[in-house]
Parts: sequence; structure tokens; C-alpha cells
Amino acid sequence: MNAASNFIWYELMTSDPSGAADFYGAVVGWKIPDSGEATAGGVDYRMIVRDDGGNAGGVLALTADMEAGGARPIWLGYLHVDDVDAAIVAITADGGAVQMGAMDIPVGRIAMVTDPQGAPFYIMDPVPPPGSEGMESDVVSVDQPQRVRWNELATSDPDAAIAFYKKHFGWGQEGEMPMGELGAYRFIQRGDVGLGAVMPLMEGYPVPAWNFYIGVDDIDRAREAVAANGGTISNEPMEIPGGEYAMNAIDPQGAPIGFVGPRK
Repeated sequence: MNAASNFIWYELMTSDPSGAADFYGAVVGWKIPDSGEATAGGVDYRMIVRDDGGNAGGVLALTADMEAGGARPIWLGYLHVDDVDAAIVAITADGGAVQMGAMDIPVGRIAMVTDPQGAPFYIMDPVPPPGSEGMESDVVSVDQPQRVRWNELATSDPDAAIAFYKKHFGWGQEGEMPMGELGAYRFIQRGDVGLGAVMPLMEGYPVPAWNFYIGVDDIDRAREAVAANGGTISNEPMEIPGGEYAMNAIDPQGAPIGFVGPRK
């Protein structure tokens, strides 16, 4: 197993889980239940189920109190750590911040933090299901539909962000693609596997944030489904290295998301 940290879960925080279920069902093919399981504090939480029966992540319903506190629809990733409390100390010592303190849930110990530039993410020390100890999460894939295939950080200080994630999560950074006056699109790796990229903040990214690209079977079908189901296309499908296409969208509740796949 690669010792570097991986994304092990993804979570959509949304004001309308049922509306999000309809949208992502049409665009990606996911199945999201009509009702959720009440978690700590009675929060509505629903699993995202792939066609193969595995989970792609979860959907958390924003409560009125969360929205009053400034929470808005967003996708967040969970990064694996061996010790959540120690990771909090190390992250805050290097300029990060705690958004939600460490807490135990049935599947592990989690906390929500930000990197020094302000991009939020979860850290988690998971409790594996019986019989799957030592196995890696399969929510990430470099080539499979219905999984996150690419993790993209837009940030106000790419150099500092890359140094931060290298230090705390063991990632590498090799290769880049020029973006003209905007700077460079710099690729990040977990071992020898491409994890995603780090880029400067652009128009449409008011604050540093992670954006995730979900694999789809056909980018043009997905584009039509986004438009037909209340989403907004923010960047039209564009060819990427390898011959596939990527696009960016805003889901009907306002969460930014990307999609990637072939053109058929």
C-alpha cells in the first residue's frame, strides 16, 4: 500500500438531497436513497451507490442552523490520516485551521480543516468494515465512471499549497501544463499515480477550494443531462491529454463539480 495519504471518501453537502439525487442520478448514474439515516444530531445522511453496488461517497443535508452559520452546498474530500488529533496539531502549526473539531463516528474519527490558503477538507482515521482491513478505498479511480477521477485544487498560493500537501500527506509534484498569463497547471501524484493538479485561482473561484471530476460514460450525454436537470455549465467540454474530455458545472443546489469521460 502506498504510504502517502489518499482521498478515501467524498461528501456532498447540499440544501436539497432529493434534488441532488435526481441530478446526479441523471448525469452520473448514481443511486441515492429517498431518505437518509439520522446521524449524530439527527443530520440526514445518504449513501451514494454506484452501479456495481459500491459506495461513491455520501450526501449530507444542510440544516437551517448550518446555513445560518454560513454553510453552502459544496463537495468535500476526506483525506486519510493515521492520527486525526496529531494531524490537527501539525496542520494548524503550519497555518491551517480547524472548521470542525475531531469527533468519533461509527466509521472512524474525523475533523474538518482548511489548508493555509483556506481550502476546506476532512481528515479521517477510518474503521474498516470487518474483513476489509488493510484494503484501500475505491472511491477514486484514474479511469472508471461513477468514481472521482481527478482532484483539482484552485488556490491563491500554489507553491505554498503544494509544499503543504507534500509535507502533511506525502504527495509528489511532477509535471505541469502552461496556462498562459494565469500560470501553470501543476500535476500532483500519490506515488506513481496521478492524483490531480494544483492551479492558481481563476474567475469563478472566489476562494481557494478543491474541485472534483466525476467519471461519466459519455461527456456529451452528461452535458445534456446537466442542462436538462437544472444544472449550469460553467466550462464546456474540453479535450484533455489522453483524448478524453472534461467540463465544469454547478449543480442545481449551487455546488461546483466537474465531469470527465470519453466522447462517444
